[in-house]
Amino acid sequence: MAGALFALEDVTVSRGGREVLRGVDLEIGRGATAVLGPSGAGKSTLLRLLNRLADPDSGVVRFDGEDVRMLDPLALRRRACLVPQLPALLPGSVADNVRYGAALCDRSVDAGGILERVGLSAAYSERDAGQLSVGEQQRVMLARALALEPEALLLDEPTSALDGRSRVGVEVTLARLVHELGVSAVIVTHDRDQARRIARDTIELSA
Repeated sequence: MAGALFALEDVTVSRGGREVLRGVDLEIGRGATAVLGPSGAGKSTLLRLLNRLADPDSGVVRFDGEDVRMLDPLALRRRACLVPQLPALLPGSVADNVRYGAALCDRSVDAGGILERVGLSAAYSERDAGQLSVGEQQRVMLARALALEPEALLLDEPTSALDGRSRVGVEVTLARLVHELGVSAVIVTHDRDQARRIARDTIELSA
């Protein structure tokens, strides 16, 4: 695929003496891509390889054509930002959480404006992050990632902890972010219907 955003070349990863990924060759384009497969197939491991939260035992991982080992890890993680499966907000206000990563880069952001991009009112800015519902927390996690102005969002089962209504809302938000902001998304999911709703491309891993 010409101009692939990510590429894995003969990548092997072992965990606890077991090969999780073996000789994987694949390319991930821009836009939204879903990664499907059963538990233990290496979906979350693959996601963590993309911004060097994990490194392969052998092989090469590339981001926009560059070997990720040649990139500064913190700069890479701002460009390809992981949103974990379960929300992990910091104590304090919603605005504090949205601004946190950007502040580490000496960048000021409009927390209210970013919240509106992820489907929350700017009025949430001063609310206590610990008092939000799980669905609202997940949106704040998205907002915190967007504040870094990433090229790609890496989403690990982003709706697994949500009820049906919240799940639909987050799916709509993700689709809008990809379409309107041009942010690419790599979404690990067990849900084939969700993959069809959100993603343009699908990668399937087997156990």
